[in-house]
This record gives sequence, C-alpha cells and structure tokens, in this order.
Amino acid sequence: MLIVLAIAGFAVQGQVWLADDGFRKTRGLRAAVAEQRAQNQGLRDRNASLDAEVINLKQGRDAAEERARTDLGMIGKTETFYQVIPAGDSGMVANADSP
Repeated sequence: MLIVLAIAGFAVQGQVWLADDGFRKTRGLRAAVAEQRAQNQGLRDRNASLDAEVINLKQGRDAAEERARTDLGMIGKTETFYQVIPAGDSGMVANADSP
C-alpha cells in the first residue's frame, strides 16, 4: 500500500514539474505579469506627465504661449524674429544673383 502511494505521489509530482500546464507555464506567466506591470508603470508615469501638462495649459497662459512658439512658430505682437545663419555654411544659403 505504501509503495502504491509513493508511485502515485511521484506521478503527480512528475505532472506538476513536466507537464505544459505545470511549473513551466506558471513561471512563464509570472514573467509575463512582471513585464506587464513594468509596462503599466511606464504608462502611468507618461499619463501623469500628460495630466500635468494639460493642467498647466488650462491654468496658465505662459504654457500656451510656449507651445505656440515652439510647435507652431508663432511670435508675439511686440516681439521681433531674427534668423541667425552661421557664416561658415555658405552652401546652405541661396544666392539671389545666381540661377
């Protein structure tokens, strides 16, 4: 009787360790859960940053003006726009006299 129980115990342990639904699958699922948690944390951080930016755009005019300048290239009524071209890059500037 004891031998039959021992054989049954080894058979069950073999299924737990060697079957596709056993330990290997559990280990793979744990790794997938850990990876998903890391990805979710990154997305939470990004969302928090975007929320802060939305609040800043809604509450302050400075953020909207900064966005208009950087993203849309707009300038204010009292501002003057200067474009500085480096002296060494003459190949980048077209000469109006030459065809």
